[in-house]
Amino acid sequence: MIREYEELRLSERTHAIFKWLAILGAATFVVGLMVAPQRAWSSFLMVTIGLLGMGLGAALFIAFQYVCGAHWAVALRRVPEAMCGILPWASLGVLIALLVGRSIYPWTDTHLEGMKGVLLSYSFVVGRAVIFVTLWLLFVGAIIKRSRRQDKTADTGLSMSNKRLSAGFLVVFGLTFWMASFDWVMSLEPEWYSTMYGVYHFAGLFLGALAAMTILAIWLQHAGPLRNVLTHEHLHDLGKMIFGFSTFWMYIWFSEYMLIWYADFPEETGHFIRRQTGGWGPLFVANMCLTWLIPFFILLPKPVKRSPGMLVKVCCMILIGRWLDLYLLIYPSAVGHESVTFGIWELGMALGAPGLFMLVFVRNFRLAAPVPVADPQLQASLAHHQ
Repeated sequence: MIREYEELRLSERTHAIFKWLAILGAATFVVGLMVAPQRAWSSFLMVTIGLLGMGLGAALFIAFQYVCGAHWAVALRRVPEAMCGILPWASLGVLIALLVGRSIYPWTDTHLEGMKGVLLSYSFVVGRAVIFVTLWLLFVGAIIKRSRRQDKTADTGLSMSNKRLSAGFLVVFGLTFWMASFDWVMSLEPEWYSTMYGVYHFAGLFLGALAAMTILAIWLQHAGPLRNVLTHEHLHDLGKMIFGFSTFWMYIWFSEYMLIWYADFPEETGHFIRRQTGGWGPLFVANMCLTWLIPFFILLPKPVKRSPGMLVKVCCMILIGRWLDLYLLIYPSAVGHESVTFGIWELGMALGAPGLFMLVFVRNFRLAAPVPVADPQLQASLAHHQ
């Protein structure tokens, strides 16, 4: 049964705030290129990887639900679909960082020996980046196109088509994202390596996307489009996923840290020593507290996972932890590890990222009905646990 749902209406003031935040971020980057280029490019890479994670994490959520046949999230699908709108912008940002901001990658001006020299050949890295983002955009674009087309045609076969596409996307993502993590972030320290790096980035990426999606779903419930759609049962399931993936992130973090600490190879331990000494040490601890320790204990009681207000607070904390995680991964390597570097260049671009993201999200959310009105599992999703 197809129902009418409210459209998303954004006040002029709210739209202006998002727009000016995006302009602030862009202006900070341009001025930073002239005054502090290394910091500007490092912050640009951090923002780009963060936004890319939001889009890819949202796409993974959609793919997981299709492949698993999970009906509970169908009513919320338009939220991650709109989040995927940031993918073209973030993909372009990655290519700009590799082509124009290559100064932050030390291997572009040195000759590396052996297989590392082959894998970090500049043209090979750029070529892989183009292939990776093209595949992601093609798969995600096809899935979203079919989802929206179903609203008009009511063709249930499109759900099965998306299930097959989602399975293919998950395989492609698994094969490409771990290598992209090595190319775009781990190679900032070409002398260091970790075989768990790709899994660690996946955990942070998906957790951050879950947190952002939960905040946006609750906002849309209050704004109107998801009123009488988002229930405490949906929130409970989102809360359980956030709880689980926060713990998964910590599990991967500890596994990597413990193995490197125990083996005590100088070429591996240097990565963590940089981030535990000087002013980086408190941030190193804060990252664990914001991303796992505090959310873990807050989300243990069932009522908290069903409370919109508490979930928003926890998700905001996790998003700050996600930003701090990327900051610790990128800045000690790209800018230098003697002391913590944070100022107008980092703050301006950090504020610009959510401004751009929200402008893109609102525009894409308005391109389709607030819920997939012709999906055969929609009614089961609306009546979830009732």
